[in-house]
Amino acid sequence: MNETTTLTVLPRPFLKWAGGKTQLIQQYKPLFPPHFKNYYEPFLGGGAVFFYLFQAHSSGFNAVLSDINEELINLYRCVHNDVEALIKELQFHQSKHNSEYYYQIRAKKNRQRVKKAARIIYLNKTCFNGLYRENSKGEFNVPIGRYKNPTICNAELLRADSQALQSVKLEIRDFDKVLDEAKTDQDFVYFDPPYYPLSNTSQFTSYSRYNFNEEDQIRLRDVFNELANRGVKVMLSNSDCPFIRKLYQDFQIHQVSAARSINSKGSHRGKISEVVVTSY
Repeated sequence: MNETTTLTVLPRPFLKWAGGKTQLIQQYKPLFPPHFKNYYEPFLGGGAVFFYLFQAHSSGFNAVLSDINEELINLYRCVHNDVEALIKELQFHQSKHNSEYYYQIRAKKNRQRVKKAARIIYLNKTCFNGLYRENSKGEFNVPIGRYKNPTICNAELLRADSQALQSVKLEIRDFDKVLDEAKTDQDFVYFDPPYYPLSNTSQFTSYSRYNFNEEDQIRLRDVFNELANRGVKVMLSNSDCPFIRKLYQDFQIHQVSAARSINSKGSHRGKISEVVVTSY
């Protein structure tokens, strides 16, 4: 699977994603299982864990990456299948970028798959704080950011990520569908759901019209438990709070320290404790 020696740029996330795990990889490294043949990531987001594992496992593995967000999976499929067409669209956005153009693209919906994918990257690279957010109608509603010269098209990174994704299966589906495939100790599942809010005023638990409530957290715990009972290696990230610690009290709970880099208020950014739960 891995052919990173042929790449001039190593694969890494091409999106700035709220709750992305790039900054936490060093703390996660000792928690990853050393051996597995099949990898599943049902809350794909920016894909930082997958891209790290791709680099780290020279022997390779099969991967199924999924998310309920249709536009996100369409984007990954375009990086996989149509990276040169995607790069061309992004270069066009780069040449046209200004405030008026930003709001024109933000208001526009495209049906053509590559144009839809390019729109997400363009908005992600130029919007305020790189915050992906949709309203209840599924409309992107973040204002333009204050960037003098944003890098909208990183062609070499997109090509590297396209190569990393070549043998990957990309699916639009709910997280519980992983039960249909992950069944043995050769399987590794990593869950990175929307985090349980630390307070009643927490707003950053959902970045799209797909809400993730307390019942979903409990349903996720049940899926985690079922996978663990099968012998599947399971790892999960979430907020460090009594509710989550109680849900996973029968498993290994590890504490990590994360920096909140995406928040609408600067005073709310900084170090915060999170937990990583493992079944092994």
